Amino acid sequence: MPRPLTWLARVLTVLVVLGLALGGVVVWNVRASFPQLAGELKVDGLVGKVTVYRDKTGIPHIYADSPEDLFLAQGYVHAQDRFFEMDFRRHVTAGRLSEMFGAATLTEDKVIRTMGWRRVAEEELPLLAEKTRHYLDAYAKGVNSWMDRNRGAAARSLEYAVMQLTNSGYEPEPWTPVDSLAWLKAMAWDLRSNMSDEIGRALAATRLPRGRVEQLWPGYPFAEHQPIVTRGSVARGRFDQDGEPRSSVTRQPDAPPAAGALARAAAAVRAVPSLMGDPAGGSGIGSNSWVVSGEHTVSGKPLLANDPHLSAALPSVWYQAGLHCRKKSAACPFDVTGFTFSGVPGVVIGRNDRIAWGFTNLGPDVADLYMEKVKDDSYLLMGQWKPLAVRTETIEVAGGGPVRLRVRDTMHGPIISDVMEGVRKALPGAIETAEDLSGDATGNIPEEAADAVALKWTALEPGRSADAIFALDAAQNWQEFRTAAASFDVPSQNLVYADVDGNIGYQAPGRIPVRAKGDGTWPVPGWSGEYAWQGTIPFDELPSLYNPPEGYIVTANNAVADPERYPHLLTRDWAYGYRSQRILDLLRDALKDGGKVDVEAMSGLQQDSRNGFAGFLVPRLMELDLAGPAKDARELLRGWDGSQGLESAPAMYFNAVWRHLLIETFNDDLPEGARPGGGDRWFEVVRVMLDREADPFWDDAGTAGRAETRDDMLRRALALAYDELSARLGPDVAAWRWGDLHSLTLTHQSLGTSGIGPVEWLFNRGPFPVSGNDDAVNAAGWDVQEDYAVGWLPSMRMVVDLADPDRSRWVNLTGASGHAFHDNYADQAPLWASGQTTPMLSREESVRKAAANTLTLLPGAAPVQAPAP
Repeated sequence: MPRPLTWLARVLTVLVVLGLALGGVVVWNVRASFPQLAGELKVDGLVGKVTVYRDKTGIPHIYADSPEDLFLAQGYVHAQDRFFEMDFRRHVTAGRLSEMFGAATLTEDKVIRTMGWRRVAEEELPLLAEKTRHYLDAYAKGVNSWMDRNRGAAARSLEYAVMQLTNSGYEPEPWTPVDSLAWLKAMAWDLRSNMSDEIGRALAATRLPRGRVEQLWPGYPFAEHQPIVTRGSVARGRFDQDGEPRSSVTRQPDAPPAAGALARAAAAVRAVPSLMGDPAGGSGIGSNSWVVSGEHTVSGKPLLANDPHLSAALPSVWYQAGLHCRKKSAACPFDVTGFTFSGVPGVVIGRNDRIAWGFTNLGPDVADLYMEKVKDDSYLLMGQWKPLAVRTETIEVAGGGPVRLRVRDTMHGPIISDVMEGVRKALPGAIETAEDLSGDATGNIPEEAADAVALKWTALEPGRSADAIFALDAAQNWQEFRTAAASFDVPSQNLVYADVDGNIGYQAPGRIPVRAKGDGTWPVPGWSGEYAWQGTIPFDELPSLYNPPEGYIVTANNAVADPERYPHLLTRDWAYGYRSQRILDLLRDALKDGGKVDVEAMSGLQQDSRNGFAGFLVPRLMELDLAGPAKDARELLRGWDGSQGLESAPAMYFNAVWRHLLIETFNDDLPEGARPGGGDRWFEVVRVMLDREADPFWDDAGTAGRAETRDDMLRRALALAYDELSARLGPDVAAWRWGDLHSLTLTHQSLGTSGIGPVEWLFNRGPFPVSGNDDAVNAAGWDVQEDYAVGWLPSMRMVVDLADPDRSRWVNLTGASGHAFHDNYADQAPLWASGQTTPMLSREESVRKAAANTLTLLPGAAPVQAPAP
């Protein structure tokens, strides 16, 4: 998201306050953009009549006679509710935020222009199937028909009315298919797997020897936490779930690189606006999904649950909708309900009349950072100086002149360190010499000899993920589902599957590189030529499961397969399996002795708040000799079961202890960018250290002449946690509540961080107390370096019942509308925060019965609504 827009503060503070005083004008501006939800509208480009039913939550179900009319209507409806969000997103993905917000967003634009997201999207369009291009065209026509009807800032959204005060010349451009495709690049970026870990290792290596760095990224605990796929391997060019294990080729991890250029690259990575992912650097990118076969369910048909963990945003990244052909046929094959992205046609996660599917982030290593030696406009490759590809980008800036950006590319990709020149000195950890990865005789080179970092990333190569969305929406069985998945190039996701015939399955898709050397855990030298990508893992050799004998499949960003069994390297940087194992354990408990689960049980499991690390840390805390007020606070933890509900005093104190333990133990040893943010990697790091009383990390580097031990740091964390909470919540420890500090403020993606109170009041909502924690099943994450405020979370929740679609349940984080003060702007947020859901209807008779509004769209030119005076 853009940094606080200080440029607004100088102008808007007075103007907005004056505007708010004119109550009638404000009310008029707020309501002027509310969409027409009932009656009839003529929409340019339609061939036939389209009906849009909306229930009381504003969720639309669209019925049409052709796919072109269906997706045209989806574009129109998306624009009705979310056009500003769509416009903002396309400016992000094109590197054009500064056209809207001025020089404050130049850094973001420079980084994204350097990567060239939109340029890649333009290259993708002609590669897509003809049908896909027709659907994208139809969707764009629908958006543009809405734009033609609604001219003028106030008619489009309140955000445009506010922007008029500082950028009166801004006018949105017509929507194009490339605008939709470019959004998929943002999705891929925020789910890009281990790049933050790759940078973190390298930055940590500027302070620590290699062995201690590796200690902070421990191996996956396969013995304690089960991977997704526990059987099968690759045989004769295909993954065979009944095949004999074949271990992977052992690869030595790469060595630490020079730090200065990497520090610039790290800053560039952090500058990219996060529209979906984890704002704390990758630790919270996750999701849960699981599927249970009919033999274990009350209904006798499968159940499928999904809750992707993404950044908190207002409006939510998701938009719920149903897309239905009135008469389903080969020519019009869609009868699908689920979660969409505003700006993109089709349904991304959901169900149709035959199958259901869900996503979690697989997290393969699909991006590598190459350290480059650059001289003038050349770079070194295998002893020869090769010309850099150079282009100039022009960034238009509201309120200022255009800015020229010179972008340089090596064969590995764009040089991302160029856009953050000067950052090296500002970041701790930058050093002047480093180990020479090319292995020359001296072992040391001047820092400036490796002064650039290039990014190679699968999403910077044109792909066909848009084809996959429509193929998933129309798939009728496992074979068609896998065919659709084969086109899902980026981001690579764990796909779970269920169908009305009782089958369940799992498929790992995606374009995942095969490396000639190295394991992708460290930035590598580009000049040696040894670390080139040799291709990608064939789709047929990626792991899959179909009707496994246990009757259930669980994915929660845990390891896909044990490398002792699976021959290809996917990544070494998985989530560590605390969530996935908890789901497995709860499912097994529910199913033992012939037990069955239903929709309510699946929804209840999504709300499980148990802290997976409490069972390791609390016993150690209780063993300590302790004095002072922290001793009384520690009694909160005696007998605590690890649950983290809103009213829990033990959860509040435990998480404060955990926060201070990480800060006090590791911050003194690590530079910015490598310090702990929380999450289950740090669970695993500290779990191992608890058995090492004198581990060097326990020692505080700031206390000369004294070597602290484990118990010293545990006591310090207990005391600091008490001091913090007594100051913030009062000295009565029994009155502390986890929800008092662990809360969610829904923040508008652009104007919500303006720093101007009246503007933020217009667009933000909350706070909402939230249960759970980073790696509870109910994964409401927070950054220990900042505060307890929730930053990433289950962005939606869905449970699909394949026996009866109307028994399915769902909830979105905010609401259908992107219009502030509309009834559906944030109406689902209280339901989400309290763990409630609403019916996920898909039968037409049920949809009609639940309709609060019915809108009929008819062919014909839309009359233009006059601009606001």
